[in-house]
Amino acid sequence: MSTPSARSPKHLVVLGATGSIGQSAAKVARDIPERVRLVGLSAHRNPEGLAALAREFPDAALCLTDPACATAFPAALRPEGRFFEGEEGLIALATLPEAEMVLIAIVGIGGLRPALAAIEAGKDLAIASKEILVMAGGIVMEAARRKGVRVLPVDSEHNAIFQCLEGRPGGGSEVSRLILTASGGPFRQAPAESLATVTPEQALRHPTWSMGSKITIDSATLFNKGLEMIEARWLFDVPMSRVEVIVHPQSIVHSMVEFVDGSILAQLSHSDMCFPIQYAVTWPERVANTLRPLDFAALGRLEFEAPRADVFPALDLARAAGEAGGTLPAVLNAANEVAVEAFLAGRLRFPGIWETVAATLEAHAPIAQPDLGAIVAADRWARENAAARI
Repeated sequence: MSTPSARSPKHLVVLGATGSIGQSAAKVARDIPERVRLVGLSAHRNPEGLAALAREFPDAALCLTDPACATAFPAALRPEGRFFEGEEGLIALATLPEAEMVLIAIVGIGGLRPALAAIEAGKDLAIASKEILVMAGGIVMEAARRKGVRVLPVDSEHNAIFQCLEGRPGGGSEVSRLILTASGGPFRQAPAESLATVTPEQALRHPTWSMGSKITIDSATLFNKGLEMIEARWLFDVPMSRVEVIVHPQSIVHSMVEFVDGSILAQLSHSDMCFPIQYAVTWPERVANTLRPLDFAALGRLEFEAPRADVFPALDLARAAGEAGGTLPAVLNAANEVAVEAFLAGRLRFPGIWETVAATLEAHAPIAQPDLGAIVAADRWARENAAARI
């Protein structure tokens, strides 16, 4: 495991550098260059975005995973011997000798193999991709324990819990509950009967966060919070029964930890992913920056309410899959990805997202103790099954 140094910057690889998380990571690198140096950057189908980053961070190795985009990438911006393509290129970046930490910000299964390769190479992981731990949490965390590397959360909710625990295991005897906060999405108070006519444009209007389309739709259905519950189970070694969700529309309290004496610790900040990214990269130290501080008088009040599980069944589906374990979380995740894609393409009603996931879970014959091959096979089966239903 790498040791933080106050004298030299952390050498960071960002997989998914042109997405919203990657852009925030670049902001952190600009804000505290004495603490963060970007040494590897990848993109999928955004050569222009990667080219802009390459001009700003010319020492970074680069990867484009889409072959057509890689072919068209300007030759003048390709660092000699350090321009890679495809999934093998992601693994090359994740195992760069100079890299100390790899930030995984790739949506879907694409980040799993690079994450495991980074662990085997002795790199710390900063994880922003829920799917890695949802699908293969047991395998990833066991590999990290075996290699002695850290898996640090970048999701604002899990990073908040990490800060509240201050390195203590969540499953320890002092912790009563992990409480994930949810914005509630754009339909938090919408009548149940109105959801059948929701359009993709309406669902993409998130009230507080600026995110990619997949994560934004997951926020609208609450599947993002269901996936985060499973992720928290692995990150903090807690049973699913001790992970709860509360709706907090202001998105200022990013999550909380309740201890057995009744005390609750919370982490608060503005809705800016630079906060959790910086903490993951500079941990265990805190470093001054230019991010906007909170003004409590201006905030006025913070609200909390129970999620409407009867209207949005994603939380119950995720809890059941997480408690059962095995291949069911991978099936949940894959079916949801297919359903969200169909909804965004206008081929599925909004409630059809959770209906498709529920039907796919019901049809699956789970494997209780899967290896990586079984997880990948379950992911493929779920995608085919969900697509056939749609």
